[in-house]
Amino acid sequence: MESAKLIASLTRMVRDVGLAEDLAQDALVIALEKWPKTGIPDNPGAWLMTTAKRRAIDLMRRSKLRKQKYEEAAHNMSLYTEDDMDYRLDGEVEDDLLRLIFMTCHPVLSQDARVALTLRLLCGLNTDEIARAFVAPESTIAQRIVRAKRTLSAKKVKFEVPAGEELEERLSAVLEAIYLMFNEGYSATSGEHWIRPLLCQEALRLGRVLAEIMPHEPEIHGLVALMELQSSRLKTRVNANGEPVLLMDQNRAQWDRLLIRRGLAALERSRKLGRRPGPYSLQAAISACHAEAATADETDWIRIAALYEALSSAAPSPIVELNWAVAISMSFGPAFGLQIVDELRDNPTLKEYHLLPSVRGDLLAKLRRFDEARTEFERAASMTRNVRERELLLKRAAECGNDK
Repeated sequence: MESAKLIASLTRMVRDVGLAEDLAQDALVIALEKWPKTGIPDNPGAWLMTTAKRRAIDLMRRSKLRKQKYEEAAHNMSLYTEDDMDYRLDGEVEDDLLRLIFMTCHPVLSQDARVALTLRLLCGLNTDEIARAFVAPESTIAQRIVRAKRTLSAKKVKFEVPAGEELEERLSAVLEAIYLMFNEGYSATSGEHWIRPLLCQEALRLGRVLAEIMPHEPEIHGLVALMELQSSRLKTRVNANGEPVLLMDQNRAQWDRLLIRRGLAALERSRKLGRRPGPYSLQAAISACHAEAATADETDWIRIAALYEALSSAAPSPIVELNWAVAISMSFGPAFGLQIVDELRDNPTLKEYHLLPSVRGDLLAKLRRFDEARTEFERAASMTRNVRERELLLKRAAECGNDK
């Protein structure tokens, strides 16, 4: 719980995110050794910060190679006494967290590096957990994180919230990293589990922090609204055996009403700021349509189709068009949706996208073209890397044979 705050504050002091993480880890190890004997202090964060400060000064004295850096760190830290630590952690920590988020999502890093570094420093996930999220070897993730920290240091990326045009550019990267993190948790691209709630929780936590710090940015509230509303369904997305449960089959009585209220409130905050809705706010509005429908049959699919059309204008994407096709099929019939889907079949972006044949199979099944539907479901199953999703698609393919 204290790790991100500690790293953020130390990064401001030493101006090196890798060094700050090392100091934070040293302090946490000392705590694990001492607290079982002495008990947890009244203010763990202040204790850890003081310990990290002492560790930095000690290393400064012993390490000639890092003499200049630790002299700077010692000078900055010496300006504050232990009595100041409570104030510093409580009064400035949110600004430090925001700076750290913008630092880890700097455009000099690749998209994968941004997300991996964010998971490591801000979410506190270890390398093994991040490797599972990326479905990559732990050594690969470790190297990616190390390279990312070295790049930030070599490029002398400032520990700050940028201003003007740069702020807009960096904010987009921050929101994208959080959005991707949530999506990976909501629908895992691979592995044996369809959902990874921990990733969703961490992404939502980051979004909430960002919304508190930058309350006048509508797209932040839009993203938070989207994550709140989507999170309300997590418990119903899988059954007791971990098998996927599709949206139309979920028990809506078990959706988390508190998260829905929070999501709708965040969406309203975004609307009240008076700007044209962006991609996250539009997706949140779509999710709100589902949340506000007491039953699947009461879903306002015509409004959802209109929102997807607006989303396609705000953020053009063949994936958005595919979702629009689903909404059209629910509004006006599967034949209309299939016509749109067929126009997307030659799109190179969707060549390896398993949901294209999955959606097409669903529409063909509704039109009772079962042989074609079975082929599409089998094709989708061969393309997905998620075990649970593959099982679901193969089950649907088998059902097409039974329905003939």
